[in-house]
Amino acid sequence: MLEVGCGSGILTSWLVEHGASVTAFDVSDQMVALARNAVGDKARLLVADLGQSLTFAADRSFDLVVASLALHYVEDWQHVFREFHRLLAPAGVVVFSTHHPTMDWEHSPDDYFATKQVTERWHKGSDEFDVTFYRRPLTAMTRAISSSGFVIEQLVEPEPIPELRERDPAAYEQIRTKPRFLFFRLKADK
Repeated sequence: MLEVGCGSGILTSWLVEHGASVTAFDVSDQMVALARNAVGDKARLLVADLGQSLTFAADRSFDLVVASLALHYVEDWQHVFREFHRLLAPAGVVVFSTHHPTMDWEHSPDDYFATKQVTERWHKGSDEFDVTFYRRPLTAMTRAISSSGFVIEQLVEPEPIPELRERDPAAYEQIRTKPRFLFFRLKADK
């Protein structure tokens, strides 16, 4: 399986612990180093840019492509999905998560339907980071998927679990009223 945007290797670790044969990559060599520290030689780890052709992999070489919160950092989704289609074995699937279009709507007050590059200042402890991503409407997402040879098998807007209401009422209310993410499962169109 191919893990796209592996970051520090949290999902990579879980996948190999559950028996998956994983090739994982990230655009950041620092993140790949952290992932390598987490999984050692239990996965093939590479530095690669999702916005470019994934030349390290042969056609039809993966039965599963997983991309957890990575695609919103790439402008051209059509290129990404064409690469996924090339890499996917027959009967394979793509599973990915991304920002829910309503999560970032305030960045496009003049035109919800525009795909727009956004830079936000994020705070982590005492540090601040500028994070740049692309905000896009659901129509742009589904157009890139279908024009690249995929059909959506499942689309999920995750809801908070009931226990969250008691543990963190503010977080529960935020997720119930302001969706944050979308989860997709795709298969190749026959």
